[in-house]
Amino acid sequence: MALTGNWSYPTNMRFGAGRIAEIGEACRAAGMSKPLLVTDRGLKSMDITTKTLDLMEAAGLGRTIFAEVDPNPSDANVEEGLKFYRDGGFDGVIAFGGGSGLDLAKTLAFMAGQTRPVWDFEDIGDWWTRADPDGIHPIVAVPTTAGTGSEVGRASVITNSATHEKKIIFHPKMLPAIVICDPELTVGMPKHITAGTGLDAFAHCVEAYSSPHYHPMSQGIALEGMRLVKDYLPRAYADGTDIEARANMMSAAAMGATAFQKGLGAIHALSHPIGAHHHTHHGTTNAVCMPAVLQFNEPAIRERFGPAAAYLGIEGGFDGFCAFVDQLNDSLGIPKTLTELGVADPDLDTLVDAALRDPSTGGNPIEMTAENTRKLFEACL
Repeated sequence: MALTGNWSYPTNMRFGAGRIAEIGEACRAAGMSKPLLVTDRGLKSMDITTKTLDLMEAAGLGRTIFAEVDPNPSDANVEEGLKFYRDGGFDGVIAFGGGSGLDLAKTLAFMAGQTRPVWDFEDIGDWWTRADPDGIHPIVAVPTTAGTGSEVGRASVITNSATHEKKIIFHPKMLPAIVICDPELTVGMPKHITAGTGLDAFAHCVEAYSSPHYHPMSQGIALEGMRLVKDYLPRAYADGTDIEARANMMSAAAMGATAFQKGLGAIHALSHPIGAHHHTHHGTTNAVCMPAVLQFNEPAIRERFGPAAAYLGIEGGFDGFCAFVDQLNDSLGIPKTLTELGVADPDLDTLVDAALRDPSTGGNPIEMTAENTRKLFEACL
């Protein structure tokens, strides 16, 4: 079966090996004639990036790149990127890379014609209505990892460099107009990035499935996303050139981000402040936190994970699922604790306070308090 297709859910998606060749036509279809390719420093000089710039140039779109993006993109990156974008007179963004590059790129396109500061558009209530929709420039997204699913998201995570807090910037029009999902772009991912990004997709699906909110479509997508990760992440990790595994993981990443419209939870509430203060890899941090959070949420999700485990071919219901998560983490070289991940001398008061203010807390099936959140951090450490 050929793993290729044109999908209009949740946005216009061109899925299949080799489809990066359509970048020029996709930019034209999105209304761009002078796009800026935004990616991270690590990808700047890689072959897949050079090839994409060549394709842009051949299509008459120039080959300008901005790559001053931190692993956890910050307001300083936004400020520098906006100056570069506005001074260059660009009319759209190619968001290219993993979560950090995609999130910054989407924020630049969103902020291109705004006059208010980026923090005025945090995902709180109806703050997104403060934005001038005519000032939002088009986005073509090209993921090069299979994890965050930011290519199909309507938000970006930006770190406030003054307070070391991760903030979610949201607007419906931040959803890219066109996405090119080319699994060949992920073939060169190192093993630890394959593992960390793949487990990020898994965390999105697990938390969406656990969320108490009502959204049957997201529930179904989350369940199948978990299955794809279970079946294909070990294959992609073992053999990075396994294009079937890479394609299915790319699907799982998009599915996780689509599913978490239903909500995230304690995994992300813990992971966001840890990443902001200790600069850990987001997906790997999620993976380290997941076993403790599953136990924390057990009273609310044990029954729900019985049929999920059965669908995934895991025996033992909730307990079997938890054992599978432990085994999967071990097989992918994931540290067992945050301390092993490099979190040294954490300020628990600061982390707990930030976790409780994170929007993800609202989707957790067990109410998070200062007391139980501190115990949860201690369990992860």
